[in-house]
Amino acid sequence: MKLLGKNINKQTKKESKEKMPLNKKYLRNGSYSTLLIVIFVAIVVVINMIVGKLPSKYTQIDISDQQLYSIGDETKKVLNNLDKDVTIYQIAQSGSEDETISNLLQKYADESKHVKVELKDPVVSPKFVSEYTSDQVSSNSLIVVCGDRNKVVNYNDMYESTMDYNTYSYQTTGFDGEGQITSAIAYVTTENLPVLYTLEGHGEKELDSTIKEDIEKANMEIKTLNLISEGSVPDDAACLLIDSPSSDISEDEKTALLDYLENGGKAMVFSDYTESTLTNFAAVLENYGVKAADGIVFEGDNQHYGMQMPYYLLPTVNSTDASSETASSGYYIIMPYAQGIQKLDDVRDTVTVEDILTTSDSAYSKTNLQSETLEKEDGDVEGPFALGVSIKEDVGDGKKTQIIYYSSSYIMDSQMNQLVSGGNEKLVTESLNSMVSTEETTTVSIPSKSLEVSYLTISDYDASFWKICTIGLIPGIFLVAGFVIWFKRRKA
Repeated sequence: MKLLGKNINKQTKKESKEKMPLNKKYLRNGSYSTLLIVIFVAIVVVINMIVGKLPSKYTQIDISDQQLYSIGDETKKVLNNLDKDVTIYQIAQSGSEDETISNLLQKYADESKHVKVELKDPVVSPKFVSEYTSDQVSSNSLIVVCGDRNKVVNYNDMYESTMDYNTYSYQTTGFDGEGQITSAIAYVTTENLPVLYTLEGHGEKELDSTIKEDIEKANMEIKTLNLISEGSVPDDAACLLIDSPSSDISEDEKTALLDYLENGGKAMVFSDYTESTLTNFAAVLENYGVKAADGIVFEGDNQHYGMQMPYYLLPTVNSTDASSETASSGYYIIMPYAQGIQKLDDVRDTVTVEDILTTSDSAYSKTNLQSETLEKEDGDVEGPFALGVSIKEDVGDGKKTQIIYYSSSYIMDSQMNQLVSGGNEKLVTESLNSMVSTEETTTVSIPSKSLEVSYLTISDYDASFWKICTIGLIPGIFLVAGFVIWFKRRKA
């Protein structure tokens, strides 16, 4: 028994010795795996630290439909031209920041080294806001500061709301954060702000609220002008706006307008069809080589009108200094009840007239508006026509006269603008900015980003084409295919 026990012990020790090298191999492999895991984790941590230091524009992708967290080319241009330090204070309690606004502000800070963003908690710093304004400032409002200049951007101005009469509650319909912030930056970094005068005293239309807000957001001061009492256009006028007078200007007012323009003045003019004779008003335009044709323009080409009404014109947008961005973006422009703009032959060689909006060759101006037919008749004026023009003239001493003329004030109507998803608004503000912006003054006008469903604008031709496809062509294809399959099976 003792001998047997000794043999068993020897055998066990022998087996243990044989297993020892195998355990060392496992241990060695396990050490390598652990080392690789540690190295991998270290690499991931280092990469995360590096990515965390990168600007958000490289690490965050804006997948929202309206690009709520992105800044556009116009904002980038303003930021890249900054040569002054700007601080944007977000007024909110810590932990209660509006995420959309905070993310947008970070884009500004990432884009320019001159922009700094700080959170100011009103609980921690209760007197901070009173240093800049005596008004009540709501949570998540902004205070933009540059030197001695500052501007408050109220939270309610960044979010647009409308009343839903079905639920009798306000619904958020738009986000104007970028437009308001960029406008505030331009305001605090510019000392000389342009003044826009609007002519009054002749039954002119009031500026549409949307256009008026765009002008104010572009940091233009709006003042009214009565030429009868003033006698002349003020020297500080950056531009004069004439919005569709229904009665004529006087001879003295015509002289004052021509004096202003012939000395390098700038004017944006809108007109509408009227049965009244506006001799002096027309003479101002004729002095620069254009006049309005009789009647109202109708389109004979259904690719250039909408709403099944040939006088709801969808003109071609040509690329000019006043319309290049609108033209390149592919927006539709809708202009109902427009007059055709005709160019005169007897105009000075120094005057250049460039078409902004044009009809098709099939357009005509209907002079008999009591006619029972929409078709072209004898006496109607042959097209094509311009519906918007840019007029320029060098007058010496480095001065240049500039007039932008649109032959329908309905281009500024909010309802018309909604039909083309903001195209009209974009064109009007771009045209105005092209005249007012100088090296000393910078105007910006960035439209609000709609949170509502955008309208799909199509011409009557496209509407008819898709109607034929959906009602006739597509069902017809399925019907023929079904008949062929039935016939093959029956024959088989």
